[in-house]
Amino acid sequence: MSRKQYLHIVLLVFGLFFYSETISAKSFTTFETVLVEQDSLQIDTASVEKRHFENLKTLYTGEDYVYDRTVESSGWWTRFKQWLSEFLRDFFKMKGEKQSSAFTDIALKIGAVAVILLVIFFIFKAVMNSEGKWVFGKGSDKNIIPVSDIEANIHATDFKTLIASAEAEHNYRLAIRYYYLWLLKDLTNAEIIEYDVEKTNSDYQNEISTKSLKDGFSYTSYLYNYIWYGEFDVNENEFNKAKDAFIQFLKSIKA
Repeated sequence: MSRKQYLHIVLLVFGLFFYSETISAKSFTTFETVLVEQDSLQIDTASVEKRHFENLKTLYTGEDYVYDRTVESSGWWTRFKQWLSEFLRDFFKMKGEKQSSAFTDIALKIGAVAVILLVIFFIFKAVMNSEGKWVFGKGSDKNIIPVSDIEANIHATDFKTLIASAEAEHNYRLAIRYYYLWLLKDLTNAEIIEYDVEKTNSDYQNEISTKSLKDGFSYTSYLYNYIWYGEFDVNENEFNKAKDAFIQFLKSIKA
């Protein structure tokens, strides 16, 4: 190989090497540029104005801004509880609505229990005593013979014995009751009235045609209603006056 050819080969190799280095540098620069462009962030340096808002509750008070469910659109029970809650809150000067609502629930539960107990009391009262008097009350007569036994068997009842027993125990109200049933028995036996458990004093009085008997029955009926249904204590003096009126009327029936 000649010296000239050798020189051409060296120049060619050197040119190829220089060209490859130039290409690599350009590629790296382009890649770096792309990465920098992709990773760069834009920073907003503009000034921000600080704003202040007024009280929104007072600003938006129109009807269009009411979103809560109104009491008027609820049922009557809800409206009643709301009214009671507000009343108790104002009456006891409570601070919060939650406290008044809890107090209202307790008050309603106590009221419901009281109503139930009251209903049970009246039912028990009506069942235990058909005359309308509670068996454990002040005016209770423990020795009262049931109405079904006396009034259904009025003609077979010995009223003298029953009255004597009631007087011995100072149970004057019961004695007056026996006197009244006794005169109904004698009026029936004398065919002046027709006895029926379902009849009232007015029914019997309308059946009596004799004026003296009608007046006597009217007075003794008044005494019976006043003493028996009055449900108050009768002393011995008051009993004796009523007793004399019944005895006189019984005698006028037999006369």
